[in-house]
Amino acid sequence: MCCVRLRFVCKLPDAMEIEKLDIYNAKSGKFATSLYGVLKTTSTILDVKKCVQLHKGVLHPERQEVRLEQKGKGLKDEDTLEKLGIKSEDKLYVKDLGPQIGWKTVFFTEYAGPLAIYLWIYQRPWLFYGDKGSSAPISLCAHIAAGCWTFHYAKRLFETQFVHRFSHGTMPLFNLFKNCTYYWGFTAYVAYHVNHPLFTPPCDIQVYMALAAFLLCEFGNFSIHITLRNLRPPGSKERKIPFPDSNPMTLLFNAVSCPNYTYEFGSWMAFTVMTQCLPAGMFALCGFYQMAVWALGKHRSYKKDFKNYPSRKAILPFLL
Repeated sequence: MCCVRLRFVCKLPDAMEIEKLDIYNAKSGKFATSLYGVLKTTSTILDVKKCVQLHKGVLHPERQEVRLEQKGKGLKDEDTLEKLGIKSEDKLYVKDLGPQIGWKTVFFTEYAGPLAIYLWIYQRPWLFYGDKGSSAPISLCAHIAAGCWTFHYAKRLFETQFVHRFSHGTMPLFNLFKNCTYYWGFTAYVAYHVNHPLFTPPCDIQVYMALAAFLLCEFGNFSIHITLRNLRPPGSKERKIPFPDSNPMTLLFNAVSCPNYTYEFGSWMAFTVMTQCLPAGMFALCGFYQMAVWALGKHRSYKKDFKNYPSRKAILPFLL
């Protein structure tokens, strides 16, 4: 009865039938289920996920990672079984990625938090500074810093809604708590010091020069995001080699694979120079470390997927 149901649901193109495909749990290595006569050589990994869901209802496709080996890498949804060399009586491993949440939901949550938290602490609430905190004068540097922080996260929210095109629809729910802890926690840490009544700002020239660098890097970051958006048609996962366009801020593509991260790091270094605040510097360096990990991963992926990929570094021109 189960096989009849699978034949009805999984409508696949005509090709050589795969009579049996065994599915194993990637975590435990134990046998999970078998798919009988519902897949063909032209079937994709996404088709496999859909059929696994019929057996394991809770494992919707976004929650699955399919592998050729138990400790192997996840396969792309668009890869066909024929391309992967999978035939009847072979086996695949499926990893449960856990409860999922939409990328947009995660981004909106983790970016809206820093916007609200910083502006709250900027008002010097008694919870942080006592009853006399709000009466102390606020320096020009602290005002500008609040404007920069607000601008940055407002830009991120705008890009999440109108610019970014995500290759994956969801991410593990756990990442929401991890990301929010990082962004919200650092926001409170930085805002507390920059807005403290005892905060000593640098000279105005240093503040204005750092502000100019901050705005330049923010514009560069936005320019790269627009360029990356234009490389991917709506609703697709197509990847292309990014190159500079008519916008001079995209010339950094000639030197690095991920100039959006380069500009992002530049923005926070400028913010650090502007405020001369150690917590801001810590935030910039922690962010750079994580972005460097992402950039190196994307750089390797570009070089693997495109044999004609130009000679570039990952995130820092000539260095990294």
